[in-house]
Amino acid sequence: MRWALVKVSLAVTAMVVVAFAVPLGLVIREMARDRAFSNAEREAAAVAPALSITTDREQLERVVASAGSDAGMAVHIPATGAGSGSETGSGAPAGSGDGAPAGSGGGEADGATDIGRQRATDEDIAAVREMGRASTTEVDGGSTLLQPVALSSGEIAVVEVYVPESAVTNGVNTAWAVLAAVGAALIVGSVAVADRLGVRMVQPAQRLVEGAHELGEGKLGARVPVEGPNELRLAAVAFNSMADQVVQLLANERELAADLSHRLRTPLTVLRLNAASLGDGPAAEQTRTAVEQLEREVDTIIRTARDAKPQTAAAGPGAGCDAAEVVRERMGFWSALAEDEGRKWRVAGADRPVRIPVARTDLAASLDALLGNVFRHTAEGTAFAVDLHNGEDAVIVLVSDAGAGIPDPDAAMARGRGSGTDGSTGLGLDIVRRMAESTGGDVRIGSSVLGGTEVRIWIQLDGQTAPARRGHRGSVRRRRQLRQPRQGATINRSRSLP
Repeated sequence: MRWALVKVSLAVTAMVVVAFAVPLGLVIREMARDRAFSNAEREAAAVAPALSITTDREQLERVVASAGSDAGMAVHIPATGAGSGSETGSGAPAGSGDGAPAGSGGGEADGATDIGRQRATDEDIAAVREMGRASTTEVDGGSTLLQPVALSSGEIAVVEVYVPESAVTNGVNTAWAVLAAVGAALIVGSVAVADRLGVRMVQPAQRLVEGAHELGEGKLGARVPVEGPNELRLAAVAFNSMADQVVQLLANERELAADLSHRLRTPLTVLRLNAASLGDGPAAEQTRTAVEQLEREVDTIIRTARDAKPQTAAAGPGAGCDAAEVVRERMGFWSALAEDEGRKWRVAGADRPVRIPVARTDLAASLDALLGNVFRHTAEGTAFAVDLHNGEDAVIVLVSDAGAGIPDPDAAMARGRGSGTDGSTGLGLDIVRRMAESTGGDVRIGSSVLGGTEVRIWIQLDGQTAPARRGHRGSVRRRRQLRQPRQGATINRSRSLP
């Protein structure tokens, strides 16, 4: 495209320069020719008054010399006019022998007087006398102007003015050189401007091509600067938007795989607990080994899928769920495991509907992640509780336990944002955090009244950012007594997992 623009500009500018320079050069040549012959006419006109008065040779020579062109001017006086002039100048009768010497210096056999060097032929001079008007004729080295002048006797004299070729072409070559230089400058300038315009158009297109290649090679951070002509700017905006969508889709796919894998931790926890109760024996040992291997594979899938962590989109208008219903459902599932391990548990605040702008599956996954951590990282018999508090602008979900607690809550939250260590994937807290932040809320870890860890989930109802610091103890003062396990409660081994 760049060279195409340069070629087009070169062709157009060259045609314009030729269209204007050639006629202008011809006009300049004609003007120089007209100027040279105009000067010759003025010189001839300077001699005409003297010829109308006298034809005396000496007087005419002085007049020709005073005109400054005696080397290029000649005066041709017919024989009759020469005799008349001698009579006027000396008083001798017309036609006397005194007129003969006066005509002896001429080139005509009939006694005519010629002053100066004759360059035109006798035929051209005679033709001008007969026509009675000026004429030009070509001679060696240039041209001559033949100007007829009427004498007092009625005869016609001819003034010949020589115009050399150098006078006709004076200044023409210089003018043509200036025109050629101006034309070349115009062509070079137009080519330079076209090249810059071509670069301005080609570079954004090249960046767009490079960005497409990088995105195709898997470099998801490839973006194109929005610059250049309007069409290329729109193309760059569309490309960047497409790249963002591709990154978001891939990140959502990875996150979905991570979420699904993490949800497998819940049935894996049940399998691990059931396998632990099988007792000794080859079959039991094989079952426990298989469960551990399956758990390791799920952890590997979670870590691999968490390479990219997109922000979870907030629920749209009309979306959401009843938090109380989800809490009751998930506690109904985990209560069976709690009774089997002798854990005390309780639920508070889930007796009336509480609408939140979070998808049902997201809230269920968050509760399963936190409750699974309780079962995984606390000893059997450790009590736990789930409290649901409904406020005017936010809903708080508290998951607490009576375990040993978390020595460094900040490190635990940091692990939730990155890769887990010490046998933890770190995805559980990450799922909870993303769910809360999608509504403008947050997640905090502290100490519970049970003596262990308390995870507070702040779910904003109006989509605004959660307060920088707000105590959650004031609204959670009332605690119900921990339930005792139901008598005779056992785990239903064939229970279907949600």
